[in-house]
Amino acid sequence: MARWMKLLVGVWIAAVVTLGVTIPIGYIPGLGDRARILFFHVPMSWVAVLAFLMSMWYGIAYLRKRDIMNDIKSASAAELGFVFCILATITGSIWARFNWGSFWNWDPRETSIFVLLLIYGAYFSLRSALEIEERRASLSAVYSIVAFVTVPFFIFIMPRITFSLHPGGAGSVAPILNTSGKMYMGTNMKYVFFASLIGFTGLYLWLFQLRTRIATVTYHKHAESA
Repeated sequence: MARWMKLLVGVWIAAVVTLGVTIPIGYIPGLGDRARILFFHVPMSWVAVLAFLMSMWYGIAYLRKRDIMNDIKSASAAELGFVFCILATITGSIWARFNWGSFWNWDPRETSIFVLLLIYGAYFSLRSALEIEERRASLSAVYSIVAFVTVPFFIFIMPRITFSLHPGGAGSVAPILNTSGKMYMGTNMKYVFFASLIGFTGLYLWLFQLRTRIATVTYHKHAESA
């Protein structure tokens, strides 16, 4: 990523954070002023899903071409997806503290993201347990495919078919996308929300390139010393 693009991403994120905590927002059912968490929680969740999708994509590419670079990219995407999934969990817990009275309630949404963290935590355990490069890459690629199959279920389906205190669960209205197709956001809030999605996506892509570069250098150094 070019230097000017990195600077743009940094300025963009700073602007989103500033606007996210300062702009006036309208009333959103079930959220009120706490709806500001949408500027951070939802983009982080989106980036986690995108990263896990890319991990699966590069996993499939490795199985097809047996190129170690695809394994490196798959693992790098999974690592960043795991980080953003943790950040989504933290921001969600902060919102739960002010809306439900405690950081953790084992609500279906919280439970599903916790299970997802366990699934991808097992992915890293698998990689660390295998020393043979080709076997590690192959099994990791297969696991990344299987793991991502669970992502849509735990993120989009299960929390919506079970009763949940979280907006969007069975019996409640989602503030962004719902069955009526209506978004409970004012114009200014929509601009900041979509700007946040773009900004955090750009941040992820920059981190992905950086992590892949570091992992590639580490791999070649290890190969030379072996």
